[in-house]
Amino acid sequence: MSYIAAKEVLPTEIIELIQKYIEGEYIYIPKKESNRQAWGTKTSARKEITLRNSYIYNEYLNGTSRGELAEKYFLSKKSIDRIILKEKSK
Repeated sequence: MSYIAAKEVLPTEIIELIQKYIEGEYIYIPKKESNRQAWGTKTSARKEITLRNSYIYNEYLNGTSRGELAEKYFLSKKSIDRIILKEKSK
C-alpha cells in the first residue's frame, strides 16, 4: 500500500488538527462503509475458489478420499470437510 503526503491533499488547518493527536507517523484512514467492496470483487479469486470447491465436491462424490483431495489441492482435511459440507448444502 502506498501513501499520499497529507500536505498534497489536505488543507493546512486539518493537518494541524491531526498533528495534535499524531505527528510524524503513518495513519490509515479507512474507506466509508458505503464505498467498500466485498472480498474478491476486483479479481477473479472468488470465481476461482468457487470453481475449485465445485471440483473438490464432484471428485468427492466420485469416490476420491478426503485425504487425497487435501493432498491434491494443498488443503487440510478440515478445509476439505468444510468445502464438502458447504457444497452439499447448496
